[in-house]
Amino acid sequence: MSASQSILELVAAAQATAKTSEDCISEITKLMGGQAGSDAQVEELRAATVALELAAIDIFSLFEARMQHHFRRGPFSRKLKALLVEAGQADLADRVHQSYLAINVLKHGTGASYREMLQLPKPLFVVKPSKVIADDDTQAPSALVDVTAPGFFDGLTTTILDAYHFLENRQIS
Repeated sequence: MSASQSILELVAAAQATAKTSEDCISEITKLMGGQAGSDAQVEELRAATVALELAAIDIFSLFEARMQHHFRRGPFSRKLKALLVEAGQADLADRVHQSYLAINVLKHGTGASYREMLQLPKPLFVVKPSKVIADDDTQAPSALVDVTAPGFFDGLTTTILDAYHFLENRQIS
């Protein structure tokens, strides 16, 4: 993706990438029919899921980087959430914040964002409880947020586009 691409073009490209991964996941899941799949199927399913996770992380990170100029300094997502709340856009502020948390969990695993997601009264994303692993005290990020849940990627990109339009169309006073 070149630097000259707009957020709209970047989101469209990410949606195409995600659609490919989602179709692959759907096909493998259908072939497995609720049964344990072959090693090849399990590996292909894992690869498609990881591709979907990476697409989500990439598009949210690109959105933050491209829109950072709207704020002088400080954490982009917090500043955006505060601005949205101030503008009476509480629903969009909540969606942005939950998207930020989900991406943080995908990037970093368990931690403050994960714990906050578990406490959300109306979660937008499927969050899985971490399992205690004797040899490792961190859960693999891919096991914590279900990127294969219906609507995950569409919800994420809709939020990004809504926030983009808000920032681009607001009146600067």
